[in-house]
Amino acid sequence: MATTVESLNIPSLRLDDETTITFETFSLPSTNQRTLGPPHPPNTQLPLALKPSPDSSVTLDAAISTIKHLQRTKTLTTLLARHGTLLFRGLPITSAADFSAFAHAFGYKPHEIIGIVVDRPLLAPNVAPANEAPKEVRIYNHNESPQVPHAPEYIFFYAQKAPTVGGETPISSSLELFARAQREIPEFIDLLVEKGIQSRVTYKTQRQYVGGSTLRQAFGKEILDGDDEETQRRKIEAQIARYGRGEYTTFEWGVDGEDGARQLVLTHQLPVVRTQPGTNLPTLFTGLAAYYRNTVEAQKRSGAGRKNVAQQCFGDGTPIPEEYLAALARITEEIRVLHRWEEGDVLVYDNIIAQHGREPWEGEQGDRVVLASLFDGESVPGAYGFGGWAQVVQALDG
Repeated sequence: MATTVESLNIPSLRLDDETTITFETFSLPSTNQRTLGPPHPPNTQLPLALKPSPDSSVTLDAAISTIKHLQRTKTLTTLLARHGTLLFRGLPITSAADFSAFAHAFGYKPHEIIGIVVDRPLLAPNVAPANEAPKEVRIYNHNESPQVPHAPEYIFFYAQKAPTVGGETPISSSLELFARAQREIPEFIDLLVEKGIQSRVTYKTQRQYVGGSTLRQAFGKEILDGDDEETQRRKIEAQIARYGRGEYTTFEWGVDGEDGARQLVLTHQLPVVRTQPGTNLPTLFTGLAAYYRNTVEAQKRSGAGRKNVAQQCFGDGTPIPEEYLAALARITEEIRVLHRWEEGDVLVYDNIIAQHGREPWEGEQGDRVVLASLFDGESVPGAYGFGGWAQVVQALDG
C-alpha cells in the first residue's frame, strides 16, 4: 500500500499555485527503504521518497519554484532533520547545470571542503563528481568529511547516468547508529565521548590513489604557478589556520619516502559523538566503520581497495580495539538500505544524521555518473562532552 503524507505525519506538500508542483510520497522496495528505529519518531522512513503528483505540470522551473516556496517555512529542512534523507524522483533534471539550479533552490550556503581527500573537478556551480574511484572499489558508509573539522551539513547526489547492475548508494541513520552502539557496545561509546578520535591525514604532492586529491587541491587554492616553495607553504598553512581549532589541529611537514617529494601530515582531535541541532540527540558522525572495512579489504587483497589516507585512533593516541570497529561495521550494515538509482534521481542528505557510501557496479566505469553538491547549514553539530576538542566550528571565510 502506498504511504501517504498524512500517515507519515509530515506537512502537506501541496501548494495552491499553478506554477508549482505537488509532491507526493511513494514506497520503494524494502531493500531501498525502511522504517527507522529509535530515537526516530514512529513511521520515520529512510529515505522519504517524493515525486510529482500525476496532475502536476512538471518543469524544472516549476520544481525550483516549489522548492523555494517550501523552504520559506523550512519545510524540507525540517523533513531532512527527521528522516535524514529525501529522494526526489521524476523531475526533469538532465544536466549538471539543472542539478546545480535545483540544489541551490534550497537556499543553503555552498560548502568549501578545506583539506579535501578526493578529486572533485567543478562541472557547474558547486557541482562536481561524487567520487571517481574505480568501479570495483566499495566505499563503505560514512558521514561526509569526518576526517576534518569542517564538514558540510547537506549533501545532494544526482544520478546523471545509472548502471544496469550494482552501483547503489547505501543510506543509514547516524542517530540510529548511536542508539544501537550505545546499547550493544556502551564501553566503546564511553571511550569515544571521553577521548574523541585522533585523525592523522597525510597529504602528498601526487595523488595517492585513483580519484584522490593532491596537497595543492586540498589546501592550495591561493597558490600560483610561479610561487616558490616557501610561499606555497605559507599559503597552505594559512588555509589550515581557517579551521580555527588552535591546539586541536596541528601539522608537520615531511618528505615522502617513496618519491622524495614533500608531504604534509595533519593531525586533528575530533568528536565522533556530536548532537543534532534543534533536538540535541547524539549522533555518530564518523567514518570509523569505513576505515575498518578498508583496512580489512586491503589486508585480504594485498593492498587492493580504497586507501586510508587518514589514520584513526583514540584522541589520546591509543589504538581503537578491532572488536569495537568490527561491531560498529556490523551494526552499520544491519541498519542500512541500498538506494537503487534511476536516472534523474536526486538524494538529499542531512549529513549530521545520515551516512552514505557507494557499491561497485558491473559494466564500464562511465556507466555510473553521480554528481554531488555540498552545502553548509545555519549551525554546526553541538558538543557531546566537555573537552575543548568536542565542539566543531564553521571554518573561517577565506
